[in-house]
Amino acid sequence: MSEIARPERVSLAPGLDISRIVTGLWQVADLERAGPLDPDKAAGALADYAEAGFDSFDMADHYGSAEMIAGRFLAGVASGGFPLPQGARPVALTKWCPEPGAMTVDVVRAAVERSRHRLGVETIDLLQLHWWQFHHPGYLDAMTGLNALWREGLIAHLGVTNFDTDHLRVLVKQGFAVVSNQVSFSLLDRRAAGAMTDLCLEHGVGLLAYGTLGGGFLAERWLGAPPPEEIGDWSRQKYRRFIDAIGGWDVLQTLLAALAEIAKKHRVSIANVATRWVLEQPAVRAVIVGARLGEREHRADNLRLFSFALDADDHARIERALADARPIPGDCGDEYRRPPFLTASGDLSHHLAGFAKVWPSTPVAGRPNRLRVDSGSRWEALAGYSRAVRIGSRILVSGTTATHGEGEVVCPGDAHGQAVYVLDKIAAGIEALGGTLADVVRTRVYVRDLAQWQAVAAVHGRRFGAIRPANTLVGAGLIGDYEVEIEAEAVLAE
Repeated sequence: MSEIARPERVSLAPGLDISRIVTGLWQVADLERAGPLDPDKAAGALADYAEAGFDSFDMADHYGSAEMIAGRFLAGVASGGFPLPQGARPVALTKWCPEPGAMTVDVVRAAVERSRHRLGVETIDLLQLHWWQFHHPGYLDAMTGLNALWREGLIAHLGVTNFDTDHLRVLVKQGFAVVSNQVSFSLLDRRAAGAMTDLCLEHGVGLLAYGTLGGGFLAERWLGAPPPEEIGDWSRQKYRRFIDAIGGWDVLQTLLAALAEIAKKHRVSIANVATRWVLEQPAVRAVIVGARLGEREHRADNLRLFSFALDADDHARIERALADARPIPGDCGDEYRRPPFLTASGDLSHHLAGFAKVWPSTPVAGRPNRLRVDSGSRWEALAGYSRAVRIGSRILVSGTTATHGEGEVVCPGDAHGQAVYVLDKIAAGIEALGGTLADVVRTRVYVRDLAQWQAVAAVHGRRFGAIRPANTLVGAGLIGDYEVEIEAEAVLAE
């Protein structure tokens, strides 16, 4: 094994070069459960990482004091208090994770200014948006606001985190210059290896992979060991749920045994092999490895990632070891939006239920058993109709197009992206009247170009595959830039 002095680097976007091992600071919040960290000591720990070439740091607005610690470190670099190798420039990647709601210009600017202030920078290197509920269309307004601040120079690059394939597609087809999507990606969770990878390669979006070691479970210490009776830190709590989802502790042990054989062959660690597998995925630009500042670090071991490559026999051995593993259901980020909630908090139903509905419902004058919903489209007032109407236990949703706000057309020319947005809008209308997509019993789909029927049908299938309402799809002469229109009917349980 040849000695590697520093980790490899990659261009995530023009002018944004990062280490292929990004140091994640999410565990700052976990560490601070016992009390605040000393900001100077924590900043010094970041300096140690940067000096070794691990100079790209990922954080978020809710990772405890992570942004402020990073700001203290960046100030030390600027003042010469933390000397780094000549030409080195640390990179700070942060995230904004707002609750769904009105994403006004002022709301977006306030969030960005807060992070800029904490980091002490004129321009944020990469600002990544997380969005909780896609049936709330505010993520488009948030991205529009962030895009304006990007043009203003307050943000160098825009990214997202935990976006699924369909909604990442909406953003790129809408013209947003998204350079990255940060997602869970590991040998335990291979959701990003399919359609997500294809979309990213097509549009030049890089994947930043976290969870590559499954919270530390993909390591020698767990080979042949019994499952832990108690788990103290949030990260391991989360990834133990992933292990249960793919089939349990026996499946993990089979995988670890195979990784151990590969590690022995290359004279590296099990963690190296697990992370190298992710690094070799075609859309992955970098992996994010968490750091517990002031407690332990694995920089020397992580450098071994660049001393070897997995060959065809290694990949075949891994595939055989995973033959009995169940795939994590759904798409990237689904663990934050629908069961199974594979998060450190477990079931997020209470959290999601606490968000305000997208639109209010309004009683219909003179009709005591009737409620209606307006989405704000100018067409509703012009033509005299409601987005959705509830009569008793029955909810009827009007023919719905990809109209955002008063009249903006989402994803013009792209039937796939429009179908995604339309079904989100239908979900919001039904929710406003007390139901969910699970209550839908009938849908009708109208497509301008019947050559696009399969892409539209596939979007419908991803939303309704377990619900299976009655459905009709026909070609239709739709107006304007609309490629697809969908109507729905739901019946609430007694």
